[in-house]
Parts: sequence; structure tokens; C-alpha cells
Amino acid sequence: MDLHYLTVILLGIVEGLTEFLPVSSTGHLILASELLGYDASTWAMFNVVIQLGAILAVVVLYWRTFWAVGMGLLRREPASWRFLRNLLVAFIPAAVIGLALHNYIEELLGAPRVVAWALIAGGIAILGIERMVKENRFHGIADIPFVRVVGIGFIQCLAMIPGISRSGATIMGALTLGVERRTAAEFSFFLAIPTMLGATTLELLKNGDKLTSATVGWGSIVLGFIVSFIVALLVIKWFVGLVSRHGFAPFAWYRIVAGIAALAWLSLR
Repeated sequence: MDLHYLTVILLGIVEGLTEFLPVSSTGHLILASELLGYDASTWAMFNVVIQLGAILAVVVLYWRTFWAVGMGLLRREPASWRFLRNLLVAFIPAAVIGLALHNYIEELLGAPRVVAWALIAGGIAILGIERMVKENRFHGIADIPFVRVVGIGFIQCLAMIPGISRSGATIMGALTLGVERRTAAEFSFFLAIPTMLGATTLELLKNGDKLTSATVGWGSIVLGFIVSFIVALLVIKWFVGLVSRHGFAPFAWYRIVAGIAALAWLSLR
């Protein structure tokens, strides 16, 4: 297979595998650029667009939930309005802070050592939270109180440091604020939709002229989108089942090992 398309497929797999796991998709894509030796700036817009493939997987898997909420909104059901309110409220901090710190965040995207240390720190944090959190009072997204949703939204902003993980920050934040495991995971899936759509729109407005560089092209973008969509479909179902039974500790240990390995590899370059 042509090396270019192999890179496209590998990046699509990395995105689909890691977007909804608490291991940082952005961090893995940054480390992949270092490992594979390609020019990360050339592929930056490609990496942004293929995230939409993973987001589409959420829409497909949870279409019944979105349909029920939509019908509930039309019928003015309080639970549906609370569901929508909670998603929008949790999204707002990331939108405001992301816009304010956009240039600084872009600088961090070129720092693989930051990713490695963030992977380790995040893994340790997950292990600590898993030991601390015992009580889960909220078992539905619409049941999470307004103030706690605001807290989850601000905690999600920690993921602007590459390697922290948007889903990881959201899930751990929800757990510490009393949300049950499965609900915390699903809230992170749903919150990814406005968050990633907003981030993608911002990138397209700023750098849309770089969307199809001579190196990448539309064919590669479509292929990466499809691969990330298919992989994310498989990962989401598996992930929900795993955390319901075993919690998040396996991902914490993976983060720590991956971060240490990345630091060791970067120090030898």
C-alpha cells in the first residue's frame, strides 16, 4: 500500500480509537506525527476534519436518544429541555475559553513532551478519582443539577492541554460531582458534538484555505473520515460496556505506560 494512504488509515484509526476514550485523541495524533515522521502542520486540518467522523458515530449509535429528546422538546417535556440545557451549559466554558486562548493552545499542539507528561498526570488523576469517588447520585443527563453541569464544563477545559483528554476530563469531572459511570461516559459522548463542531468550525474559518493541501487532498480526507467513523462505532459500544463493569483504571494505567514510553523515546531522538 502507498505510504501516504497508510498514514491516512493509521491516523483515522488513531482518531476513532481515542476520541471517546479517556486517553486523548489529540495527544495521540501529536505523538503519531513524531513517530511516523510526517509534517504535522501539513496534516493539521486533516486531523481536525476526521474528528467529525467520530462525532457522526455518536449520532448514529444514539439516534434514538436524540430523536426522543427532539420529540420531547416539541412536546415541551421538562426532562428533554434539561437534557438540552445541560449540554449547552457544559459547552459554553470550552467555547469562551477556547476562543480566548486559541493561539496559546495551537502552540501547545507542537509540544509532544507536554503530551507525554499530561498522559502520565492524567493517568494518576484517574486512579485517584477512582479510589475517592464512591457515591453516584445522578443517573441521567437530564438529572444533573445546573451548578454541577457548570462545573463539568469548566473541568472539560483542562483538555485544552494536549494529552489531558476531553472525554477523560469530562468523565472524571462528572464522577467527582456525583454522576454515575455510564451516564458520565455518555455525557462526554454527547458533549463532544457541540464541542468538536465548534472547534472544527473555528479551524475552518481560520485555516480553511489549507483544508486540501497538495499533500493531503479530498480523497485522503474522505478516507480518514470513513475510517474514524467505523472505528469509533466499534469503540463506543465496547467502552460503555467496559467502564460499566471495570471502571476507568485500565485506561489510567495505559496512559501512564504510554506517557513514560513517549518520554523515553523522545529523549533518545
